[in-house]
Amino acid sequence: MWLILAGAMFAVAVVFSMLGQGGGALYTPLQVWTGIEFHEAATTSLFLIMVTSLAASLVFGKAKRIDWPLALVLESVTTVGGFAGGLGSGRFSGATLSVIFAAVIGVGAVFMIRPVKEPEPCTQGHGGFLAWSRTLGEQHYCVNMALALPLSLLVGALSGMVGVGGGLVKVPLMVLVLGVPMDIAVGSSALMVGVTAGGGFAGHLLHGHWNWRLSLILAAAVFIGGQIGSRITLKLDKRKLKVAFGWFLLVIAATMVFKALQ
Repeated sequence: MWLILAGAMFAVAVVFSMLGQGGGALYTPLQVWTGIEFHEAATTSLFLIMVTSLAASLVFGKAKRIDWPLALVLESVTTVGGFAGGLGSGRFSGATLSVIFAAVIGVGAVFMIRPVKEPEPCTQGHGGFLAWSRTLGEQHYCVNMALALPLSLLVGALSGMVGVGGGLVKVPLMVLVLGVPMDIAVGSSALMVGVTAGGGFAGHLLHGHWNWRLSLILAAAVFIGGQIGSRITLKLDKRKLKVAFGWFLLVIAATMVFKALQ
């Protein structure tokens, strides 16, 4: 069963790393569907997200698709939220966490299906006093930190609680709300989801939820998958893939709600 699960995790890592995400939307339910208790599954999922993030970040960093200063500033807030979410997860039942999990990926799916608007031109004074003007390669954009910081804290708390890295929400958040170009959002998200997952993993670890033997077996599969997926996505139209993936996530969310109600 562990070998079958490793094969499934490899496939998930390939697909999710193509969109700058950690894979928690499927890492957790795949384990739950094989009979693993939700809290333990969420903890293992967060560990695997960190591994997938590392594999993808090595590729995206070399291709100059990661806005390192922006990613690190946002993660300084998101990680705190991730730790708080992971630490507070023990107060909720597995069924309750399943419903919260479905709600999180459902919201992310809606934003992924929604057509992406081009970011507004970044001019002097654009975005207000707290706007951060960014330049990466030939691309220029402004990030409103008054929105970015509190939203990052909320995303981190939800992600750490349900065992996802937050990429399902971070990519549409950066593109639709913060005006970050799609390719940079995907690359930066690949790095950010691993850091966020680290905060949630630490919180779960204090509760003793981690199955380290299973995690190490699955880690090898997701690292290889993360390397392959991130290399593929450098050549793909991420907008079309993003819409199709959004519909897929809606199906996953509905399945998790159905299982929780049972």
